[in-house]
Amino acid sequence: MPALPRFLGSLLALLLVFALAAGAAAKPNIVLFVTDDQSPIAGCYGSPLIQTPYLDALAKEGTRFTQAFATTASCSASRSVILTGLHNHANGQYGHVHDFHKFETFESCAALSLPLQLKAAGYRTAHIGKLHVAPESVYGFERFLTTREGHNTPAWVDACKPLFAEKSEQPFFLCFWTNDPHRSGDEVQSVPEELKPNRFGNPPPGQSYPGTEEVVYDPTQVPVPGFLPDTIECRRELAQYYQSVTRTDKALGAFVAALKEAGQYENTLIVFTADHGMAFPGAKTTVYESGLQVPFVVKIPGVAGGVANDAMISHADLTPTLLDAAGGYDREKRAPLKLLPVAKLGRGENAGPKFDHYHGRSWLGLLGKEHGEGWDELMASHTFHEIQMYYPMRAIRDRQYKLIWNIASPLPFPFASDLWAASTWQAQFKKGLEAPYGNRTVGSYIQRPAFELFDLKSDPAETKNLAADPAFAAKLAEMKERLKAEQKRTGDPWISKWSYE
Repeated sequence: MPALPRFLGSLLALLLVFALAAGAAAKPNIVLFVTDDQSPIAGCYGSPLIQTPYLDALAKEGTRFTQAFATTASCSASRSVILTGLHNHANGQYGHVHDFHKFETFESCAALSLPLQLKAAGYRTAHIGKLHVAPESVYGFERFLTTREGHNTPAWVDACKPLFAEKSEQPFFLCFWTNDPHRSGDEVQSVPEELKPNRFGNPPPGQSYPGTEEVVYDPTQVPVPGFLPDTIECRRELAQYYQSVTRTDKALGAFVAALKEAGQYENTLIVFTADHGMAFPGAKTTVYESGLQVPFVVKIPGVAGGVANDAMISHADLTPTLLDAAGGYDREKRAPLKLLPVAKLGRGENAGPKFDHYHGRSWLGLLGKEHGEGWDELMASHTFHEIQMYYPMRAIRDRQYKLIWNIASPLPFPFASDLWAASTWQAQFKKGLEAPYGNRTVGSYIQRPAFELFDLKSDPAETKNLAADPAFAAKLAEMKERLKAEQKRTGDPWISKWSYE
């Protein structure tokens, strides 16, 4: 008789092992929370003023990457990189998708597309907010959640709750992509200056959106980044921008609360980032640090939080990483375990080149760690924003040096329509080409040399171009070769510009 209990005990122990293994293997829900035009301005990133308590809380439970970058500071192009793991110069999304701009991703990218790959891996896929990429054959979410709340982003969460409450054995993948803190079409008319600040989606002064209490900032107290001019026009716009960032943070708080209420939080991987840096001249549409560096916080089940990691990662790494978390990624090949079929197009239509691997790679193994061995170099690639803004730039960056190649340098730098109209810019532009604009002059911002080489350790603000300094001729030549190598690796058509013009 004593043998029976021992047998049962062994059996129960074995069943427990299998149960734990099955639980550990369960695929997490995946949330990709992307804001629109947000630099790493937050309490957890050292901002002395702005209130972002919910992102700060997420950082305490997850890994905060301190060296995370967009590959391009343009909305559609950047989002295409996020969802394909391919640089936009290769995937065909050279600029904006909407209206007359009409750029679209190559249909061949469907083989690697994150929403399609996750659907194939057994996920329910959904999107809410700003998508800004096409075509649907590449970005085929199963459902699009809708809301009429506009810039009252915290209220969007109500549209997500039915997804959280669904009884399903399939995990969900949700893109929660806000409109804020992007510039909006409204201005604050009550200020005394001739040039009025943009409202960045905020309600009129003194008002709040229903159920969302606004946090208002004093223009005289906001810190002014070094690339911007310290003027009253800029300060007023920064105060509006900060207000929009804080309201977006409230949306993150409401989102996390809804996940917890539905019992989904503990088994959900959350990535918080932005498509690129803030919508001010000197950041957005440039490949300067202010345009490319983004907030990046990741909370994943089973990994300790409160960690700051200094690995240099980019948006090209997002799709491979999330697919890795879903169990559908081949780390050695940097590719999906299975490529998806691409619809055949008729009569000479350009489906694009064949893609069988990602430009980026998975950083899943870096979570919970402070360093990433071998994560020390990044490439940036910008060609268009709006269709009339042809100004291709390529950049390569390591821990110390950064090279920018302004391929169309004889041309004046083109402005996005909303950035040209910004009171921050117009106040200085009206003063003439020699007027200061942050670390530059108005004239030097508009007309740029072919190459810009910066020592980021001694000059993090990118103020001193070393490209013409004979002492850095060897470094310039080295960085050019490294840039060419990355262009070749990632299939950049603009690599041909090294040979002519």
